[in-house]
Amino acid sequence: MWIYEHQNWPNFTWNAEALASKLGDIRYRQGHLLGKMKGLGFELAQEAALDMLTSDVVKSSAIEGENLEPKEVRSSIARRLGIHIAGLIPTSRDVEGVVEMMLDATQKCSKPLTKARLFDWHAALFPTGRSGMYKITVGAWRTVEAGPMQVVSGPIGNEKVHFEAPTAERLEKEMETFLTWLAHEDNTDPVIRAGIAHLWFVTIHPFEDGNGRIARAIGDMALARADGTSDRFYSLSSQIEAERKHYYDRLAAQQCATPDITEWLSWFLDCLGRAISSAETTLGHVLFKAQLWQRINQKPTNDRQRLIINRMLEESFEGFMNTSKYAKLAKCSNDTALRDIQELKSRGIFIQNTSGGRSTSYRLPDH
Repeated sequence: MWIYEHQNWPNFTWNAEALASKLGDIRYRQGHLLGKMKGLGFELAQEAALDMLTSDVVKSSAIEGENLEPKEVRSSIARRLGIHIAGLIPTSRDVEGVVEMMLDATQKCSKPLTKARLFDWHAALFPTGRSGMYKITVGAWRTVEAGPMQVVSGPIGNEKVHFEAPTAERLEKEMETFLTWLAHEDNTDPVIRAGIAHLWFVTIHPFEDGNGRIARAIGDMALARADGTSDRFYSLSSQIEAERKHYYDRLAAQQCATPDITEWLSWFLDCLGRAISSAETTLGHVLFKAQLWQRINQKPTNDRQRLIINRMLEESFEGFMNTSKYAKLAKCSNDTALRDIQELKSRGIFIQNTSGGRSTSYRLPDH
């Protein structure tokens, strides 16, 4: 018996007392993190939000087995938000579509979610009208002709059905009920509402494909409302991707159970807490960059030096810096590169590694 077959669906219940301490901790940590971000100043807070949005988009797609190029995603988000970053690159339609959906969900979090808006999100996710090689219904609920929507595993002929979504004939009424609930605030804590919205939507599974990504976008929209800001400084999708198996196990367990969703909400709050903890690492990196540049700017550096330092601060930068790599990246001679490096070394901005001779290399100061 699936969760939606119970008589009291979708009147969800939960043990508020059992969740109270977890919810209180989450709310405190959200406020603490947002306070830190405000203290960074506009540009650094903007950079941290860009990092987190990029991670959110990349990891939400990765959960569904779709691997997006992070640099493309970052470029697309920066371009749409008017953030100036070095090395903007062209982006594919697939990247543009998922970025468009995520930014619409978070940057316009206070805007009501309607059927038409959901259809626009779905069309953005599938610009060619296909999911892989298969043609699907885009910008509309799944149809009767598409057959039952099932989550299965195992070899053909011996499949195990983990979940079967409501039939296509029920979708209009199911989604109308869901969207009406989402549009009207009640006394439920907004973070709890985010957990309910995620579970409710992915259980209805109204589209032929893309339901997981849209469910997480709806969750991010609800969390943005809970935070009272459209800026995202933590990524629930990144944490879900790291715990993918447990995520699917918890979903399957709840979808086979009753509308008492205490266990699901308990896991959701735990996962959200770990997402906020992970965000502290990202914040630490942004703060390190700010402090390093504050130190560097006490004395002028040339354009080549600034270029190299910025490259070394990128998460994608691998290994250490040496004279030949510096010369290639800065497009200068080895002699010029060596002079630049020696100057940065004398200022303590470059730290020479222990190996010498032809293996001489340099790193930035530790965090």
